[in-house]
Amino acid sequence: MLTDIEIAQSTPMKPIYEIARNAGIDEGMLEPYGKYKAKLDARAIRAQTNADGKLILVTAITPTPAGEGKTTTTIGLADGLRKIGKKSIVALREPSLGPVFGIKGGAAGGGYAQVVPMEDINLHFTGDFHAIGAANNLLAAMLDNHIHQGNALNIDPRRIVWRRCVDMNDRQLRNIVDGLGGRVNGVPREDGYDITVASEIMAVLCLADSLTDLKERLSRMVVAYTYDEQPVTAGQLKAAGAMTALLKDAIKPNLVQTLEGTPAIVHGGPFANIAHGCNSIMATRTALKLGDYIVTEAGFGADLGAEKFLDIKCRVNGLTPDAVVVVATVRALKMHGGLPKNDLNHEDLDALKKGLPNLLQHVENMTKVYGLPCVVAINRFPMDTEAELQLIEDECKALNVNVALSEVWAKGGEGGVKLAQEVVRLCDSENHFRFSYPLDATIEEKIAAIVKNVYHGDGVMLTPNAKKQAAQLEKLGFGGLPVCMAKTQYSFSDDPTLLGAPKGFTVTVRNLRVSAGAGFIVALTGDIMTMPGLPKAPAAEKIDVDAEGKIMGLF
Repeated sequence: MLTDIEIAQSTPMKPIYEIARNAGIDEGMLEPYGKYKAKLDARAIRAQTNADGKLILVTAITPTPAGEGKTTTTIGLADGLRKIGKKSIVALREPSLGPVFGIKGGAAGGGYAQVVPMEDINLHFTGDFHAIGAANNLLAAMLDNHIHQGNALNIDPRRIVWRRCVDMNDRQLRNIVDGLGGRVNGVPREDGYDITVASEIMAVLCLADSLTDLKERLSRMVVAYTYDEQPVTAGQLKAAGAMTALLKDAIKPNLVQTLEGTPAIVHGGPFANIAHGCNSIMATRTALKLGDYIVTEAGFGADLGAEKFLDIKCRVNGLTPDAVVVVATVRALKMHGGLPKNDLNHEDLDALKKGLPNLLQHVENMTKVYGLPCVVAINRFPMDTEAELQLIEDECKALNVNVALSEVWAKGGEGGVKLAQEVVRLCDSENHFRFSYPLDATIEEKIAAIVKNVYHGDGVMLTPNAKKQAAQLEKLGFGGLPVCMAKTQYSFSDDPTLLGAPKGFTVTVRNLRVSAGAGFIVALTGDIMTMPGLPKAPAAEKIDVDAEGKIMGLF
């Protein structure tokens, strides 16, 4: 059986100019990065007068080690829509180098539903993440330099909230002490690194709708507090202009293609368990002007990525999805039913029944909490039995939601035709989109609404420190912002061991911080790491390159 990279490398790609022409992009709106990648002039494309296409959100059940195949399904659905004669475009996030070299792998799809060139997309691509890291670390350097040069803003070094970043899993950098070596080397203080995708600049870039908006958002970012507890911003440090200069190309969406030549816009990549987990608004808005059906995804399960896509991205930018696809696998649902990973290859209807509530709760959230048309896509594996597939279909029909088998991994777009047909039908059905909480509620009330409405928990408990932070943020005028939950991706709750659809739990918020540039309050629950570590046998050990420069072992 061919690996993903072998499939990708054996499939001829079309020149990027041809992909652009097929998407209706004028050559003058294209900035090529070699033969198969390009940056887009999003401002010129969005100025076109054609109506926006239909927006389809692909999300998934709570992830398990068995895999769900959300990105693969997203890509295959876009190819499937082309198969039935629809002008589709796929809009995805860029992969982080941390997971690529760690345990999770890349984010370019799999099998015969991939975006290419997959090696480039999974590695340096067009340099967007490097630019974000450089801008992040420039701000950190200017902040420490300001303190070293006299501290005119009266910054309390113990209350610096801006951390340095690198796009790599490196637990050694989580907590450091810097500025050592005497007066000429700065002011000694505790510091630390986040992975680049956890930087607020990543969230800012993905929510900005223009270069001007980007600079204004960067200027608003809170980096520290003074001795009298007043926020200090990047604008006060006079850093926003230089940071924008580093990001002026990174804000432009990237155009690539699927294995079947469907135009793919890949741009931005905040993690959904830390930030809002969606590709850039520039990419989404650009795609909406170019296609009739735009297929996009949000990170991790629907309780994280989809909730933030709907409550943050759609609210901030006035978007309304026309349909939602919830991806599941029989294997993953059996794991939610308590079956060990090694026992998933045989039929077990009891385990599947026990795991099905996870899928059904995600589906009900989409249809009842958010009021959106929804279809379940079963990412089929060869060992799935007809009885197992029928059980899922029967349970979903009880919620008036159809099920479509997705075989895009093995068959590409042809394997996504049935799903594509159902999505087209849903896009013309009734839509009662609404948010899960109002903006004028208090910070604690908004968090409680997410916990009760989306996670189906009993409520929320703020630690004394978090209560103090909530009061301070509201006093500073940040109370009207939406909430971005930083929570484990492995459970509806804040406990990663509670699989399925747990009930009777309370979510504990231990810390609150404002991402004033991105425009949301981050609520930290559980033990969320903003700098992951490598596993015992990282994926990097299997990656190599031959004498001709051909990369091997990348999935």
